[in-house]
Amino acid sequence: MDSKTQDFPSLQVIFHENIVFSSFGKWLYPLFDLEDHLREHPLDMSQVEIRDKVIGKAAALLIVRLGTGRVYGETISDLGIAVFESASLPFAYGQRVPKIACKTEKLLADIDDLDEAYHILCQRAGRC
Repeated sequence: MDSKTQDFPSLQVIFHENIVFSSFGKWLYPLFDLEDHLREHPLDMSQVEIRDKVIGKAAALLIVRLGTGRVYGETISDLGIAVFESASLPFAYGQRVPKIACKTEKLLADIDDLDEAYHILCQRAGRC
């Protein structure tokens, strides 16, 4: 891993203009780690902004499930945008792409139920 990659977290959580959580993890693990963190450090997630490097449909579904107030993605897929629009979740992004080159994006292409998606992702992550 080069030093440029190490300098920027893959996920940050901003609450009242303060970074309250960050992760340098890969794939969806930072969002699962955030879920763990929230058990010990509860927040009013409607007041939180999540900043993520890459948001595909899977990440978008997890973010919506967390009850996040707003989202910024450096790169976001069309499927991720559709999830946020369907949930009326305010979002912004640096780059929009048709899809994320990831098996998970294909796996969830036709799944919109938050609990069903969570169950699939939790199993894939080895967390349930």
